[in-house]
Amino acid sequence: MKLVAVSKFHPVSRLMEAYDAGQRIFGENRPQELAGKVPRMPADVEWHFIGHLQTNKIKLVLPYVSLVQSVDSLHLLEAIDRWGGENGRVIDILLELHLGAEETKHGLSEEEILLCCGKVPFPYGNVRIRGLMGMATNTEDEAVIEADFARIEALFNKIRAERPELRDTFTELSIGMSGDWPLAVRHGATMVRIGTDIFGPREY
Repeated sequence: MKLVAVSKFHPVSRLMEAYDAGQRIFGENRPQELAGKVPRMPADVEWHFIGHLQTNKIKLVLPYVSLVQSVDSLHLLEAIDRWGGENGRVIDILLELHLGAEETKHGLSEEEILLCCGKVPFPYGNVRIRGLMGMATNTEDEAVIEADFARIEALFNKIRAERPELRDTFTELSIGMSGDWPLAVRHGATMVRIGTDIFGPREY
């Protein structure tokens, strides 16, 4: 399982403390902040983008990241594919399922994800779908969180079962944060996104 250190809002000095302790994967959710941190960190850092990404900001993100975890619309997927074609790149992404109960959260529906993964031939030649990402409902009720994680786990397994040709690449399930990662691990998480438990409260 991969640990993504959610470093948004924290200064490079704090990131370097985690780096010196052995951490190599960092997650950011603001394009300008990401672009500003990349040149100030060692070259072997693996950057993930984990926040809502506007299409007019992809040029600040895609040159630097190894994975966009938060592809939350088909419009964004198409824009990433176009950028990849224009720049000779294949971009690794996760499709974000609208998982929690909050209407303010971004994400694709299960139907949209199944439609996207079911297209043969796959129409996006400069995108590689590596798996799914989701955020559970913001609640202390573990039963609700478990239900959210079970739902995305079931969708992940359904796609892998129905599209065996994707199994070698569709391998990542990014669920779980500081407050709920043990539950996520029980539901097959291959990545957890941990911020507060590593860096403490955010510095604004």
